[in-house]
Amino acid sequence: MPRWIPLESNPDVLNQWSRKAGLAHNAAFDDIYGLDEGLLAMVPQPVKAIVLLFPITPQSESKRKQEDEEIDKNGQPSIDPTLLWIKQTIPNACGTMGLIHAIANSDVTVSPASPLAKFIDECQGKTPEERAKLLETTPLFETIHSEAASGGQSAVPTNLDTDLHFTCFVAAPAARGPGSEGAGLRVVELDGRRKGPIDRGECTDLLQDVAKIVQEIYIKGGPESLQFSMMSLGPA
Repeated sequence: MPRWIPLESNPDVLNQWSRKAGLAHNAAFDDIYGLDEGLLAMVPQPVKAIVLLFPITPQSESKRKQEDEEIDKNGQPSIDPTLLWIKQTIPNACGTMGLIHAIANSDVTVSPASPLAKFIDECQGKTPEERAKLLETTPLFETIHSEAASGGQSAVPTNLDTDLHFTCFVAAPAARGPGSEGAGLRVVELDGRRKGPIDRGECTDLLQDVAKIVQEIYIKGGPESLQFSMMSLGPA
């Protein structure tokens, strides 16, 4: 399977992709410049989803493996079954995956006749693997991805191997079950490389909560890197 061109972590690139896919003009992606209170206060509210670009390192891969093993062994809180999650099978498609996960699982407006609206509708009732196959066989998304990737500020790389990866965070209702009344919202991470959606805990403020999660899980204990980047989906 051919590798797609990696998407640049740049709101202009993400918004170019989103507009062509069908996101309405009253919503947009914006930079999150840092995790301290003053910089978080600059982010347009309300935040509907957050996309994180992070470096894949030996430390992050070890932590990912350990976390997957713990979930396999001990389970996790039930995930809202209406969330749309897709298994990533296309190399370097994590940018498109993160954008689909962010928009499809938020209450932002998507044009009913758009490629994204049709894709989301066709995903209903399918397994994550079937959704992945649908993405593989929908050439329009490869075209949108390629055009957005080629429209960034950086030159298109000739070597398409990358050690950077996009993941996405959304707020979702706690799955209903015995004793779950009033359970509220949960922060859920949607990463196509994982075995499924990951419950990251109670959601009181998506932006603040994700900032703490990123600091604790992705940054703390890892090598210093300038390759972390976060963007929010919110009002234009």
